[in-house]
Amino acid sequence: MVITQLPRFQYLVFRKPPPSFNIFPKPKLPNKFTSPKLFSVPKSTLSTTEPIPITHISLPEEEPRLEISLDKLFVPPETEVSCDDPNLSTRILKGSNIVLSKYARDAQVVQAEFVKSSVRTDDCPSDGLPEFALVGRSNVGKSSLLNSLVRRKRLALTSKKPGKTQCINHFRINDKWYLVDLPGYGYAAAPQELRTDWSKFTKDYFLNRSTLVSVFLLIDASIPAKPIDLEYASWLGQNQIPMTLVFTKCDKRKKKKNGGKRPEENVRDFQELIRGFFQTAPPWIMTSSVTNQGRDEILLHMAQLRNYWLKH
Repeated sequence: MVITQLPRFQYLVFRKPPPSFNIFPKPKLPNKFTSPKLFSVPKSTLSTTEPIPITHISLPEEEPRLEISLDKLFVPPETEVSCDDPNLSTRILKGSNIVLSKYARDAQVVQAEFVKSSVRTDDCPSDGLPEFALVGRSNVGKSSLLNSLVRRKRLALTSKKPGKTQCINHFRINDKWYLVDLPGYGYAAAPQELRTDWSKFTKDYFLNRSTLVSVFLLIDASIPAKPIDLEYASWLGQNQIPMTLVFTKCDKRKKKKNGGKRPEENVRDFQELIRGFFQTAPPWIMTSSVTNQGRDEILLHMAQLRNYWLKH
């Protein structure tokens, strides 16, 4: 049966357009709910039937922690949370603000295959299967993340040269849904005219692709927030495009010269910068294609979004 015209899963409410992003204030974190497991490299929590609670992993005393207040959690529809729930921390995906729901099942990737490349939304696959789009600045690690998700080294070609992805690339997963690799924005080794075309057909895809469940916006967590990333998140919010923030390169834990901040600090700063522009907290998750941190958690999150989308 071909699935068509299913509703999008709307979970972001955009509040107002952002001002010019030229400062990165240190966030304030009052009244916190603390999850000490947020920045550990997770074990697999995948399930093919029912969601599996996250098991406790103790961290060394020096391991950084990110405190999350209840209002900053992403709570899926038909899911209840309470600050009085002693088991709430076990329901939050590691390295994220995402609460597991009853729809987090059938998350394993058994089969993955490249289907086609398109330069127009109308040329994309027409079988009606739900899909998740990966997008981010050039060389942020989109193809590496895609390969990590499907446990294939070269399903999507990777390159140290920005601008490798130049089309809308569809990869069919388990013959049931798609991962979509989109052209990176920002710098790319291509003429300005071609980069403008990429931007045009990417935005057209976001606005008109009826089977798009969510955009996964990749942000480099090894460096401070970039204005172009904030603007992209703002544009998605303004246009009510469902979005999940995926912070990449979280294995780079040594302090950098660019402000001396660790990945979790850059993640926290980015959240504070966009917090004023969304009435509800966008879901986010920390990842590393080197250590596979966040791999299973992304698949569980995709599963709960996908299963809810299919039901409604």
